[in-house]
Amino acid sequence: MKPTDLFNDLQNKVSEALRNSPARDIEKNVRSMMTQGFARLDLVTREEFDVQSQVLARTRARLEELEERVAELERRAGIPPGPGAVDTTGGA
Repeated sequence: MKPTDLFNDLQNKVSEALRNSPARDIEKNVRSMMTQGFARLDLVTREEFDVQSQVLARTRARLEELEERVAELERRAGIPPGPGAVDTTGGA
Protein backbone atom coordinates (compact mmCIF):
# COMPACT_ATOMS: atom_id res chain seq x y z
CA MET A 1 0.00 0.00 0.00
CA LYS A 2 1.34 3.45 -0.95
CA PRO A 3 1.84 6.08 1.78
CA THR A 4 -0.72 8.35 0.09
CA ASP A 5 -3.29 5.56 0.07
CA LEU A 6 -2.60 4.88 3.72
CA PHE A 7 -2.97 8.57 4.54
CA ASN A 8 -6.24 8.88 2.57
CA ASP A 9 -7.63 5.76 4.24
CA LEU A 10 -6.71 7.09 7.68
CA GLN A 11 -8.23 10.47 6.87
CA ASN A 12 -11.47 8.84 5.70
CA LYS A 13 -11.69 6.73 8.87
CA VAL A 14 -11.10 9.75 11.11
CA SER A 15 -13.70 11.78 9.21
CA GLU A 16 -16.23 8.97 9.51
CA ALA A 17 -15.53 8.59 13.23
CA LEU A 18 -16.06 12.32 13.77
CA ARG A 19 -19.31 12.28 11.79
CA ASN A 20 -20.64 9.46 13.96
CA SER A 21 -19.29 10.76 17.27
CA PRO A 22 -21.31 12.37 20.07
CA ALA A 23 -19.23 15.53 19.54
CA ARG A 24 -21.26 16.20 16.38
CA ASP A 25 -24.52 16.03 18.36
CA ILE A 26 -23.09 18.27 21.07
CA GLU A 27 -22.08 20.82 18.45
CA LYS A 28 -25.59 20.81 16.97
CA ASN A 29 -27.15 21.23 20.42
CA VAL A 30 -24.82 24.08 21.38
CA ARG A 31 -25.50 25.87 18.09
CA SER A 32 -29.22 25.48 18.61
CA MET A 33 -29.05 26.82 22.17
CA MET A 34 -26.91 29.78 21.08
CA THR A 35 -29.27 30.60 18.21
CA GLN A 36 -32.24 30.60 20.58
CA GLY A 37 -30.37 32.72 23.11
CA PHE A 38 -29.34 35.28 20.49
CA ALA A 39 -32.91 35.44 19.18
CA ARG A 40 -34.14 36.37 22.66
CA LEU A 41 -31.54 39.14 22.93
CA ASP A 42 -33.11 40.98 19.98
CA LEU A 43 -29.76 41.52 18.26
CA VAL A 44 -29.33 43.05 14.81
CA THR A 45 -27.20 41.72 12.01
CA ARG A 46 -23.99 43.45 10.93
CA GLU A 47 -25.71 44.43 7.68
CA GLU A 48 -28.61 46.09 9.54
CA PHE A 49 -26.13 47.89 11.80
CA ASP A 50 -24.11 49.15 8.84
CA VAL A 51 -27.24 50.41 7.06
CA GLN A 52 -28.37 52.31 10.16
CA SER A 53 -24.85 53.75 10.62
CA GLN A 54 -24.98 55.09 7.06
CA VAL A 55 -28.43 56.58 7.64
CA LEU A 56 -27.16 58.25 10.82
CA ALA A 57 -24.10 59.67 9.03
CA ARG A 58 -26.29 61.15 6.27
CA THR A 59 -28.68 62.56 8.86
CA ARG A 60 -25.82 64.19 10.78
CA ALA A 61 -24.42 65.73 7.60
CA ARG A 62 -27.85 67.09 6.65
CA LEU A 63 -28.36 68.47 10.17
CA GLU A 64 -25.01 70.28 10.02
CA GLU A 65 -25.96 71.79 6.64
CA LEU A 66 -29.29 72.98 7.99
CA GLU A 67 -27.68 74.44 11.13
CA GLU A 68 -25.28 76.41 8.95
CA ARG A 69 -28.14 77.67 6.76
CA VAL A 70 -30.16 78.77 9.80
CA ALA A 71 -27.12 80.52 11.28
CA GLU A 72 -26.52 82.34 7.97
CA LEU A 73 -30.18 83.40 7.75
CA GLU A 74 -30.09 84.61 11.36
CA ARG A 75 -26.90 86.57 10.67
CA ARG A 76 -28.48 88.23 7.60
CA ALA A 77 -31.61 89.04 9.59
CA GLY A 78 -29.52 90.52 12.42
CA ILE A 79 -30.71 87.98 14.96
CA PRO A 80 -28.07 87.33 17.64
CA PRO A 81 -26.86 83.72 17.69
CA GLY A 82 -28.39 81.54 20.35
CA PRO A 83 -26.63 79.05 22.63
CA GLY A 84 -24.90 76.30 20.67
CA ALA A 85 -24.98 78.36 17.48
CA VAL A 86 -22.75 77.40 14.59
CA ASP A 87 -20.08 79.95 13.67
CA THR A 88 -20.13 80.27 9.86
CA THR A 89 -17.71 83.21 9.73
CA GLY A 90 -14.67 81.01 10.25
CA GLY A 91 -13.87 82.66 13.60
CA ALA A 92 -13.66 81.03 16.97
